[in-house]
Amino acid sequence: MFKKAVNRRITVFIGVLTIAMIFVCFGACESEQENVKLWNNNTFQQKIVDMSKYSEGIIKAKVEGKWKEFKIEELPDKFIEWNIKRRFETIEKIKKMQPPSLDGPHNAMVASHGRKRSDSQFSINNAVKGTGFIPKEENLKAIIKQLNSTIDNPFEKKIAILESFYENGDSIFDRTKLVSLELYSTPKFETQTFLNQMTDPGVALVFLDIPTFKIKSIAQLLHPDDPELTDYEKDVVEYINLIHSYFHGEFPKMFIAVLYHIVEVYDSSPGRGGKGIKIVPPSS
Repeated sequence: MFKKAVNRRITVFIGVLTIAMIFVCFGACESEQENVKLWNNNTFQQKIVDMSKYSEGIIKAKVEGKWKEFKIEELPDKFIEWNIKRRFETIEKIKKMQPPSLDGPHNAMVASHGRKRSDSQFSINNAVKGTGFIPKEENLKAIIKQLNSTIDNPFEKKIAILESFYENGDSIFDRTKLVSLELYSTPKFETQTFLNQMTDPGVALVFLDIPTFKIKSIAQLLHPDDPELTDYEKDVVEYINLIHSYFHGEFPKMFIAVLYHIVEVYDSSPGRGGKGIKIVPPSS
């Protein structure tokens, strides 16, 4: 009985807190809508990212005003090992009903630039975004099915499923990207991060921890109602929303999915071997 009560308390607390944050912003922020034509019938298409050469390991994007081709890279072992180790530590805290740390691999500080909002003199922006891994394309449908079939399981059983994902991370997860959700942007309200990524998808992600990593990536935004999403992109949107709801509770809508395609990785840890040295791709 005690375990069931704890599970319910954890689930309700996380769900209520997240929903409250979302709806407070929806109610208070609807005046921040820019006079740019990004939306069409309550959806959008990000015109500055071209995935036509994705199968060749290339992503084309308009960065700093010019169309360029970027080679998609993989997250290195040292990043993966740190990330998963710290996620297991967070899971242990949750099991003990301790609040998770704000530092570590979940909360990435996303630096972007491109288009200033009317309430600011600058386009440069930095925002903390919840980030995670996504399964490889060949695993995606099976894991979506698994999550859908277990979403009503007790919290401790869902935690065990998540642990199994991390224990088998090498075979499950796609090392070429991290993912997130754009929770707040709508046709009536646009976050600075959303405006910037729709204008210039070149962004940097930094994680507060030791070791410290900086990831430069191309941000691809997918609206769940875009009629031109590919089958894979539909799965991506479903998975990111589903894994979010799996632990935070059900939401009344599907949110915009964000994929951070890995282009460069830096070790920004203090001391020898770090200090902002690029480790992916390795310097020649």
